[in-house]
Amino acid sequence: MEEHIYKKIEIVGTSEKSSDDAVQNALTKASQSVHNLRWFEVIDTRGSIKDGNVDRWQVTIKVGFTMHS
Repeated sequence: MEEHIYKKIEIVGTSEKSSDDAVQNALTKASQSVHNLRWFEVIDTRGSIKDGNVDRWQVTIKVGFTMHS
């Protein structure tokens, strides 16, 4: 059985639509330069307010990926 070794990085995604969209934006961008993405963990969710409404979502996630042998 092959042992898996993982590395974690922390990134922040943003979106004007939703927190879920902010996570997806972060993962889409990360996948362009980080290979073997395996999982994510939401660390923090926050946003900015404009005229009493949510202006932008900001989500911090930790992303795990397998390291090359």
